[in-house]
Parts: sequence; C-alpha cells; structure tokens
Amino acid sequence: MPAPAPANPPAPLLTIDAVGKDYSATTVLDGVTLALNAGEVLALTGENGAGKSTLSKIVCGLTPATRGGMRLAGQTFAPASRREAEQHGVRMVMQELGLVPTLTVAENLLLGRLPNRAGWLRRDVLHAAARTQLAKIGLESIDPATPVSQLGIGQQQMVEIARNLQDDTRILVLDEPTAMLTPRETTYLFDQIARLTARGVAIVYVSHRLEELRRIADRVAVLRDGRLVDVLPMAGLSEDDLVRRMVGRSVSDLEHRPRRPAGPVVMDVQGIGRGAAVQDVSLSLRAGEVFGVAGLVGSGRTELVRLLFGADRADRGSLTLHAPNSESKQAPALDGQAQAATQTIAKKVPRGFASPLAAIRAGIGLVTEDRKSQGLLLAQPIRVNATLSDLSAVSRGGWLQRALEHRLVQGFVRTLSIRCKSGEQPVGQLSGGNQQKVVFARWLHRPVRVLLLDEPTRGVDVGARAEIYAELDRMAGEGRALLMVSSDLRELMAMADRIGVMSAGRLVAVFERGQWSEQSLLAAAFSDMAGRATPSSAATSSSSPASPAPSSATA
Repeated sequence: MPAPAPANPPAPLLTIDAVGKDYSATTVLDGVTLALNAGEVLALTGENGAGKSTLSKIVCGLTPATRGGMRLAGQTFAPASRREAEQHGVRMVMQELGLVPTLTVAENLLLGRLPNRAGWLRRDVLHAAARTQLAKIGLESIDPATPVSQLGIGQQQMVEIARNLQDDTRILVLDEPTAMLTPRETTYLFDQIARLTARGVAIVYVSHRLEELRRIADRVAVLRDGRLVDVLPMAGLSEDDLVRRMVGRSVSDLEHRPRRPAGPVVMDVQGIGRGAAVQDVSLSLRAGEVFGVAGLVGSGRTELVRLLFGADRADRGSLTLHAPNSESKQAPALDGQAQAATQTIAKKVPRGFASPLAAIRAGIGLVTEDRKSQGLLLAQPIRVNATLSDLSAVSRGGWLQRALEHRLVQGFVRTLSIRCKSGEQPVGQLSGGNQQKVVFARWLHRPVRVLLLDEPTRGVDVGARAEIYAELDRMAGEGRALLMVSSDLRELMAMADRIGVMSAGRLVAVFERGQWSEQSLLAAAFSDMAGRATPSSAATSSSSPASPAPSSATA
C-alpha cells in the first residue's frame, strides 16, 4: 500500500512579490520577492543602504511601494498608513523612536486606547495596564507615570518595544531593536519573541548584530544594493559566510589584537558626579588608547559622557586637562611618542565644563548616542554638518569660502567612504551608517585631543562598522584619547585597551586588555544594580581564576 502523500505546507502568512521602490531617479529597492511564515523569525540583514528599512516600511504602511504587491493571509495587502497596517495586526518597532517625549510612559504605551469614563482619563486603570505591558519586557522598575523625556534612550527603546507587544499582533517588524540594549534587556526581548512565535506571530528581525541573528532566527534574507541576494536557513550558516553575502568581502575579527601603547594622561577625572545618576567617578584617559565604558541601561554611562562634555553640569568633582606647552587651540593631537617627550601643562576645571562650547574649545569632541536628534542637522547638506565644528577654518574675513568647504568635504567623503551623491546631499537622506560617518567627519575637520563616543556604531552595518573601527584606530594612532561607550560587549572587547564598568552610577571596576572576559564584565555590571557590592568590592568580586583581577577603578 503506497505511503500517504505528504501534507501540503501551510501557505505563507505574508507574500511579497517583486516589490520595488524608487525615489526620484534612484532605485532603493528592486524586485524583492519574499515569503514570511507564521511562527517564524526571519532575519533581514545587509549593509546600510541595502534597502532593509525601506522594505520594512512598505510592509508596515509607512511608505508605498513603487511597483509590485503583497498578500496577507491570501488577501491583497497594501496599507496606506501605519494605522491601517496595525489594524491588520502588522506592527513595527522602528530604529528611530516614535514616542511622545512630553507624555508619560503609560500614556505612550496605551496611546490611542486610553481608558476613560465619561471623557475622564482613568489613571489607575491606565497605570495598571501599563505595568502589565512593561512586565512583558522586564521593565517593572520603571514608574508608568514617568515622562518619557526623563528616560535614557535605551529605556525609551524598551518602552517602544513594549508598546508594540499587543495581543492582536500577527507580524512584528523589529528594526535594530537591541542597538541600545545590554545583554539583560536583550534576553528579556528574546524571551518575548519566543512567546510570540509560539502563538503563531511572525517576526521580521532587522539587525547588524550577526551573533543575535544566529541565536533567534530561523531563516535569513540578505539584501545588497536594494536586491535580494539570498534567503537561507540560519542553521549551519557561519558568521563569515553571512558577512561575505552582505558586503562581498571578509571583515577581520579584532578581539585578539594587542594592546595599544598608552601615552601620557590627557584628561584626569576626579570624583565627578551629578546627583545619583553619576556618583563620584574617577578615571584617566591616556593619549593613543581607547577606554571602553560598559554597563547596563540606566547605569550612568551616557550621563557620565554628558558631564565630561559639559552638556550637563556636575555638582561635584573636577577634571584636569594635560596639554603640551607648545600646543595651540587648533593644533592636531601629537603622536604618543612625541607627547611623552614634551613637557605638559595642566588645567583644572572644577565641576567640569560649563557648556559643550567650552569643552570643544578645550579640545573635547563628542559623537552622541542619538545622532538624529542631538548630532546632526538632518535638513542641511553633508557640507554644513561636517564643517559646523569649526567655521573659522573655512572662512576668510568672516565670509564662508564655499570652494574651500567643498574641497575639504570631498576629502572627508573619500576618507570615510561616505555613500552619497555629493557633499550637497541632505544628511537626512543618508543611511544610518553614512550619517554616523558625517558625525566623524566633523571631528576630522576640527581635530580634538579627547573624543567621547557614545554608541558610535549604533545601527551601523558590519562593513561601515569596520570602516569606523579603522578610523578609531587611526585617531588613536595620532595620539588622541578616546572614551567609547557601547552596549555591545563584543565591540568593547575588540576595540578597547581598558574597559571601565558602570553600575548604578558608579565606576565599579576597570579591566586591562587580557584581563577581562564577558562573564567578568557582566558580573561587574550587575554588582551595584543588585545591591551586592560597593565600588571597592566590585573590582574584587568580578575577578575569578578564569579572569585576572581588574585594575583599580581610578587607574
């Protein structure tokens, strides 16, 4: 008796058929055909500008396709707006947050369905529902009555994710959801993804963090230059293979690099603090090295950077700048060997700089964590954004020299491999990775002795990330002191010479290259958050036979 024929596989939940998107004379998406099944995680990856966000926005009704079509559960699907897509159960957590900063966490979570009676908001019901929603993503510690503007960007990212975890969701698109999250928050998110897929929700997961894709994705779709290159099972696919499909070349692993030679101290920070957010942090930044800063969301990493740059004013402590006697305000940083042989002068700044302008004049630069709202003028061209840090260098007699500006910016475009039509293209039209390179160009235009980097590769693909790493290497080689905050421990372990760990506003440990492990860094990060350690004991408790003890937190 013949064996029964195998059952037909279930029809895809979403079918994308030859979808394309054009802007003016530029094609950003070209003939993408793809199927998404219920209950699966489909990873969508590729370099910045490959078309990932454009395809996601078409699916979620944020932008219309120029050609092609889609079917959802067998029915024609062409949402004209995000609201219409959400009515069909298709939701998106965007890389650019959509929260209303003047509203509370609870009001943002239930916006559009606020509980009321006779037109009066029922705050007790609102806050109870918000707490339930926050608990899904491990945010029980956040007060629902807190204005969103008072949260750090990592916490805002978690609130944005929680807002989209609705019971009627059929497809959830996550665009770089962990770019600002630490391992603990990422674990909460992955647990929730597992629950969603178990009840048949399809997940489209857009990310450049390849180790995450290998953990949670069933299949991976690779885009390159707006075209679909491959759709492959994730199982058995190596990271190197995936990178080659994304960028067409291998990208080297820097984790086992030697320590850079450390030059003299450029900035010495003593007991700086602001309320409970940053509590009496002491550290030294040396010429020619990268000092990494790790920690959980809310640990005080960004707040520390803002104090050092004068964006917030410290209420205690001081910082001291050390500079060669012969250095002028605009002189580029010297290399480490030259600095070592040069007598330095020290300038102490009680409570830190009074403003970012004062910090810039003293030779301090900042690559902010939120480039779109804090780092760039999106409507202005690359030329304006790149030269904004030092207009006097492109002026003569008080008049801007456009030809000089143009030549300088063309050089930055070549040096940083910025993908653009010209230096006159508005920055808002660039992909995230290329926008970040424009921010770097600003500090090439105005050389600084200390560069503070807060999540410098957020939302940046592996190819652009390698180019940014090369630029950081070049800056360190010139003798600049770099302080780099990152939620990605692998990134810090690859790039940093020392890693300081923040916990509950304190710098609890500093590890030298070769002394750390991922486990020891995480143990230090959790120490004060869990109330188990003091700053002095954290350094001791984070060591183990497998990882040598870190250096002093004031090293």
